[in-house]
Amino acid sequence: MSASATISVTRAIEAVMRDDRGRLLAALIARLRDFQLAEDALQEAAISAMSHWGRSGLPASPQGWLLRVALRKAIDRLRGAARDARKSADLTRLAVDEACETDPEMIPDERLRLIFTCCHPALDPKSRVALTLRTVAGLTTSEIARAFLDAEPTMGQRLSRAKAKIAAARIPFGIPGPEDWPERLQSVLAVIYLIFNAGYSSGPLQGRDLCEEAIFLARLLDSLRPGEAEAEGALALLLITHARRAARVGPDGATVPPPEQDRTLWDQAMIEDGVGLIDRAMQRRANGPYQIKAAIAALHCAQGPTDWLQLALLYSRLLTMEPTPVVGLNHAVALAHAGALDMAWQAMEALADEIEAYQPYHAARADLLHRLGRREDSLAAFDRAIAGASSAADAAFLIKRRAEAASSPAS
Repeated sequence: MSASATISVTRAIEAVMRDDRGRLLAALIARLRDFQLAEDALQEAAISAMSHWGRSGLPASPQGWLLRVALRKAIDRLRGAARDARKSADLTRLAVDEACETDPEMIPDERLRLIFTCCHPALDPKSRVALTLRTVAGLTTSEIARAFLDAEPTMGQRLSRAKAKIAAARIPFGIPGPEDWPERLQSVLAVIYLIFNAGYSSGPLQGRDLCEEAIFLARLLDSLRPGEAEAEGALALLLITHARRAARVGPDGATVPPPEQDRTLWDQAMIEDGVGLIDRAMQRRANGPYQIKAAIAALHCAQGPTDWLQLALLYSRLLTMEPTPVVGLNHAVALAHAGALDMAWQAMEALADEIEAYQPYHAARADLLHRLGRREDSLAAFDRAIAGASSAADAAFLIKRRAEAASSPAS
């Protein structure tokens, strides 16, 4: 095979594995009921494609070719292990699947079932995230390890344990029924949100942008299960938040809060997409926490001064759905910006024991103390917040705010 032909075939395989890996893997897992076997078989089929496509040219359906060959590879592995009638029957069924002509339009899209299997509550949250990124989004083990600052062997072991647990616990490869749907959907959305937050906190890493991967997964969920208000809300939240990424850090390297950001740097088309989604979701009259969070994000993008009173009302509503200290803190911050300083202080102090170790609590407390005219207490809170800042940009922002507080007259 010539060098140019090798490059052409390599690019074709890379394109299929990039664009269709999740769908092919989901179709294989649906048939094989074995994550590792499906991954191994698909990888072997991709290796075989290098030589076969180089000799015979690209098939009419590269996806169908890979699926058939992967099934054949899996059958070869299973044939030697077949010891009972049930396994023999499974092999017969797989052989029929493998013999069928597989048009890409005829490959069933099993990715929704794959997402729910990866996000099953029996797995710990980090394993759900890792397995979803590996199987549905197609990240490599090394890319996932870098994203979560783990050693590659450690992440590999985590993925192996998750796959083994799915097999041992006989976790079904399927979409939950009506009675389990709301809880399981929240588990899936929580995983997608965790992936987004990991990318938001760390920025683009070597390999992949996790924010983009989370948006891909949210779009996929929305397309596979259209009309689901909370899925629309989650996608809207990610889009509106990601649209402001270019303005998050100023020229001086300090974090810039949304009200002070340069709006010309915002991706207005992405914001419009997100606002349209949240409007559509709200019309379904099935409010949920992700829709409220998306509405909060949309308010930060509205023209004119930020409507902090409306934000406080939205956070109050969110507290009834997610009564967590973090939501309570955001509610207190909105109250403070709306001018309800005494109410904000009472709300914030009520959270002290629960949220003492949470760095943003000290940043918010420092700002509120400054608004209350308690300069020395404010400076001490700023010092603690700066010491615990998770990024240089956040630390730089707090240092600027502390300097402003220090230069203001004491009350």
